[in-house]
Amino acid sequence: MAKKIIAALADSTLFLREWIANPQRTGSVAPSSPQLAAAMARWLPRNPESYVLELGPGTGAVTDALLKNGLREDRLVAIEHNPTLAKRLRKQFPRAHIIAGDAWELDTLLAELPQVVTSVGAVISSLPLVNFKHEQAEALAQKIRNVLEPDGKWVQYSYQIHKRRSRGSSTFKLRASKIVWFNLPPARVSVFQK
Repeated sequence: MAKKIIAALADSTLFLREWIANPQRTGSVAPSSPQLAAAMARWLPRNPESYVLELGPGTGAVTDALLKNGLREDRLVAIEHNPTLAKRLRKQFPRAHIIAGDAWELDTLLAELPQVVTSVGAVISSLPLVNFKHEQAEALAQKIRNVLEPDGKWVQYSYQIHKRRSRGSSTFKLRASKIVWFNLPPARVSVFQK
């Protein structure tokens, strides 16, 4: 129990430090709660061979939930903009494909993997889309659409709990939306499909 508390404090400290350095890119002052991570992880693809693309994994709270819910580590591709966090994630999840890069270049980054990934069963995003211009969010959404399998899901959370749709989701069908109150701050998880 003491190890879990120390690890949680270390994650929170690291997250806060990175947020102070670049609040637009980090988007939150604290890692996702276990409740938020679980709400996102429940949308894994049914096919165990499908890849899952995680955007903005941060300290790995959602990543850990994805693996605990049955995702094979070698089927996870995560793009983290912050090189410090990406390095930490590589140590924590050595069989996953952790990329230090820009999510808006996801198509190029997936094509550059040793085993090229052309489609994914789910995109799990913790990116703070509200911090970006509408056009930027739409451009990312188009790239997500292009990489999703036909029945794939885009799972996005936002701190704008009054809005069921995330920025950039206008061309997707809304499949589900849920507020997770046990998170700092509370967040809405929205699930989209092509």
